[in-house]
Amino acid sequence: MSSMQERLYSRRDLFKLTGIIGATVASGVMLAGCSSSGSASSAVSSTSASASASGSSSASAASLGSSQLNIYCGAGMTDPFTEIAEAFEKSTGCKMNVTFANAAQIQTQIKETQEGDFFIAGSKEELKPVEESVKESTDLVKHIPVIAVPTANPKGIAGLSDLANADLLLIGDPESTPIGKIAKKALTDAGIWDGLQQKNAISTTTTAPQIATALANGEGDAGIVWKENVKADGAKILDTKDLDSYVKVVPAALLTSVGDQAAAKEFQNYLQTSEAQDVWKKFGYELA
Repeated sequence: MSSMQERLYSRRDLFKLTGIIGATVASGVMLAGCSSSGSASSAVSSTSASASASGSSSASAASLGSSQLNIYCGAGMTDPFTEIAEAFEKSTGCKMNVTFANAAQIQTQIKETQEGDFFIAGSKEELKPVEESVKESTDLVKHIPVIAVPTANPKGIAGLSDLANADLLLIGDPESTPIGKIAKKALTDAGIWDGLQQKNAISTTTTAPQIATALANGEGDAGIVWKENVKADGAKILDTKDLDSYVKVVPAALLTSVGDQAAAKEFQNYLQTSEAQDVWKKFGYELA
């Protein structure tokens, strides 16, 4: 076995391990938010947020200072949503407890605990398994799938059909992630899914950002990933429209288990402000 093969198999094992860790996190309590209590859990920190202090936000801060919101969010949206949550907490005083995980882990958490205020899902389809727990939802931004390759693109991949030539194609888990489901659908529609499976050329990950990181490290010939996740040196997005028909919409779903209606309403309103929308756009998203 070559050293490159050893690295690839190591990456596959790492992906599996990451999935186990993610499931452990998602099955536990909500991750601690922006408090300075020294919790060992991952936290949404308020120190890096920038929010304007208008008269209306001052009024909100006075009314929401003792409030908190418990939010589930797809792991692929960690960067923009962390910034959004930080800004809202800083401007209103509402503590934001955010759990980042893949869709299947979040769906399980919602079903088993019947707790939480919002689910920021990778696509509307991810709300269906928990539709009985969804009170209402609002469209936020588009989730755009792309084909990414290492910058050198050693396989000369130019589009979807060329993925049939990949020795290692990285995709999200089709059973637990929106991007994985899209990848399987696109590859199946192109008639190359079975062939890739037969030659054991597909490696799955538990979150989309892992795909871009692996490609940037040269561990894979190509990947199907969300557009905003391809930002590391060493990986690039192909200029092709092959996945345009698979674009999804990210919804903010208010759950029936919402505990603080006033805080939830304020956050729903905030998500529609130019301040929140500018954060999404900064990270490469397009408004829905």
